[in-house]
Amino acid sequence: MNEPNERPAGPRELSLCPCKSRESYAACCQPFHFGRAKPETAVQLMRSRYSAYFFRLVDYLVATTHPDTRERDLKAQLEATIHEANWRFLTILGSSKGGPDDKVGKVEFVAEYFEAGQAHELHERSRFKRYKGAWKYLDDKG
Repeated sequence: MNEPNERPAGPRELSLCPCKSRESYAACCQPFHFGRAKPETAVQLMRSRYSAYFFRLVDYLVATTHPDTRERDLKAQLEATIHEANWRFLTILGSSKGGPDDKVGKVEFVAEYFEAGQAHELHERSRFKRYKGAWKYLDDKG
C-alpha cells in the first residue's frame, strides 16, 4: 500500500536495481536515494552510489561523500559531467570490513560504462568511513 503522498510504483521502482543486487529498485537503493533508510554497510553505500550515478542523482552523490575529501565544487563538477557516462554494469569484486559495526571499509568493484559511444571500465578500490554514524565514500585509495 502506498503512503498518502506517494505515487504508485512505476516502471523504475518495479525494475531490477541498476546496482545488480537482483532486487527491485524500490526494495534496494531507492529507500537510500529518497532518505527513507541509510546504508548499513559500505557495500550498500557503494551500490547506492553506483545507482545514483546511473540515475544521475547529484545531490545524493554529494551527500554521501565524506566531508574530509569532498571538494567544495563537487556538486558543480558532477552537474557538468554527470550526463557524459551511461552506466551499464556493476561487478563487486570484494570487500573488507565495512559492516554494520565497523567504522571503515573497502569495496573493490568494476563499473562498466559508455562515454561518447566508447565502452570503458572503472576498476576501483574505494574506501568508506563513517561520519556522524552514516557511511560515506572517502576516496579511491584503497
